[in-house]
Amino acid sequence: MKNAKLRSTVLGVAALALSTLGSPSPALALPAEGAAAPNARIEDADGRALELKAFKGKPILIVYEDKDSATQNQPLKDALSKLAKGDRYKASVALAAVADVSSYDYWPVKGFVKDSIREESRKQGTTIYCDWSGSFRGAYGLRRGLSSIVLVGRDGHVLFAAEGAVNAEQRNRLVELLKVEVEVASAKP
Repeated sequence: MKNAKLRSTVLGVAALALSTLGSPSPALALPAEGAAAPNARIEDADGRALELKAFKGKPILIVYEDKDSATQNQPLKDALSKLAKGDRYKASVALAAVADVSSYDYWPVKGFVKDSIREESRKQGTTIYCDWSGSFRGAYGLRRGLSSIVLVGRDGHVLFAAEGAVNAEQRNRLVELLKVEVEVASAKP
């Protein structure tokens, strides 16, 4: 009797442990369109920190990638480059190009990565921010290994969010949303 009770208890604990291990972890999800955008901290290659709330009042275009996903949205980046040729977009839209470098947060590799980020920032003519801990990725529900694009409106709410290669329809929609944000900002006295 004692053995049967013990065996039953052990089996019950084992079943509970297996059901817990087998259950999927909560899935990461991009912020919903219309939701308030999380405030997240990023830093440049020189360690200067920036919180996204510093861009309050400006639309924020977040492009989050790692080295393996950097080419997933090249057509979108090409379309955005065309928009950015004029100073109007550069002055009106805050670009948060964020590199997921969480896999390289150890010595001496971190130094090499910082040098590469600095060089790429110079080539692109914009600051590329670093997510060393993955906390930015976590705050925005982004998945590792995918290019993610998020547009936050001037009011701090998400207007667009996509991960992976965006299709032509999504690309056109994002460009139109950016144009509207810039037009409204330009029309303000």
